[in-house]
Amino acid sequence: MITPVLLCGGSGTRLWPLSRKSYPKQFSPLIGQESLFQASAKRLHGDAYTNPLVVTANDFRFIVTEQLADTGIDPGAILIEPSPRDTGPAVLAAAVHLAQKDADTLMLVAPSDHVVPDTVAFQAAVDTAVPAARGGQLVTFGITPDRPETGYGYLELAQEPGDGSGPVALSGFIEKPNVERATEMMAKGRFLWNAGIFLFSVKSILSAFAEYQPEMLTAVQEAVAGAHPDLGFVRLAQDAWEQSPKISIDYAVMEKAKNLSVVPFGAGWSDLGDWASVWRETAENGLSLTGAATAIDCENSMLRSETEGLAIVGIGLEDIIAVAMPDAVLVAHKDRAQDVKKAVDELKGKDAPQARAFPKAHRPWGWYESLAIGDRFQVKRIVVHPGAALSLQSHHHRAEHWIVVEGTAKVTINDEVQLVSENQSVYIPLGAVHRMENPGKVAMVLIEVQTGSYLGEDDIIRYEDVYARDQVT
Repeated sequence: MITPVLLCGGSGTRLWPLSRKSYPKQFSPLIGQESLFQASAKRLHGDAYTNPLVVTANDFRFIVTEQLADTGIDPGAILIEPSPRDTGPAVLAAAVHLAQKDADTLMLVAPSDHVVPDTVAFQAAVDTAVPAARGGQLVTFGITPDRPETGYGYLELAQEPGDGSGPVALSGFIEKPNVERATEMMAKGRFLWNAGIFLFSVKSILSAFAEYQPEMLTAVQEAVAGAHPDLGFVRLAQDAWEQSPKISIDYAVMEKAKNLSVVPFGAGWSDLGDWASVWRETAENGLSLTGAATAIDCENSMLRSETEGLAIVGIGLEDIIAVAMPDAVLVAHKDRAQDVKKAVDELKGKDAPQARAFPKAHRPWGWYESLAIGDRFQVKRIVVHPGAALSLQSHHHRAEHWIVVEGTAKVTINDEVQLVSENQSVYIPLGAVHRMENPGKVAMVLIEVQTGSYLGEDDIIRYEDVYARDQVT
């Protein structure tokens, strides 16, 4: 069977303000009702596949388990990277981990933020690659281009692509071209977009790293050997992990290896690398409208409201991207979609929280968002999953009022435990040891009003926490 390896540690800054460091694009429903990560997990699921192995960051570990649970897919191992090291070490860590059980395992490596509409066609393409992968080939998947794209790297085939019956030899990798070069390559027909999707056996990729990146192999092997379990996750050893360079798998291995082949794939694909690509995937008659969006005499534009109760209206727009969030609004010409990353860098330079933090703060027990904030007060909406509980905690500088608006809360205040039902409220004095739980079968929603001299998330003392957290996350 094939083991899917889902990579989901990226930040996706070109899709700001929806995608941010604290909640990147792979976890958002950019197209349809499910997130890109969930769609990827479903695409690599079936009789020929084991449960997925996920490589992710510490901040996303509970989001991964929650979203997989919502799809009904049980995860295999979830490897936690101590720090981002790009795709080279991430893929290598997955291979070293899988080698502990079976070095002949085939691993299908895929980013978790791509769109592939035709799952049947994609799995059929994977099937054609299996014999080559079992024979020791490192197989990559190339996308048949439908436009002279300058935002992707390319794969040069050694021959014209065949009838889709299997892999063909790879001649080389091409960096992102200018539009003239991209147009020329598209006309020749021997160039495919580099999708960053791979199929190979564990022993084949380990052999490639041993030949071309022996120091990285040693570091990652030590990181896996020193890993420790944590609430079902596998935390790679930090000191050894930090010895590995930040490098993509293409630069680390693929551009050096001799046993490469490519499966051409022409059934539709996008990496949703910027808002222009989202527009291409979602537009009808030139317009992409999401949420409370209204377009009047607009052409080739995207209007997207990601805020409950916030209407966005465009009049006479052409080639415009407009995305409205509760705390930030992006307005850009569609041709400048790749430059959104520059806006994020500008905001980082101003230390603006919008550059990194998502308006909804996701936690293992649910999520919260700030509705209003002043010098000595803050109002939040808090949603707690069924059966979930916040930590037993106290605060030095603030008191809290909780008003339950949906469901029932089980509230602990010092030695007293009580049930607070819908339309009831409770007061948490400053310094009181308290906890909030949802004992019900549906989500519990409450409004929290904080009052005090300091309202930061780091004003917290934890006494008990079922999620074993040592910080405010």
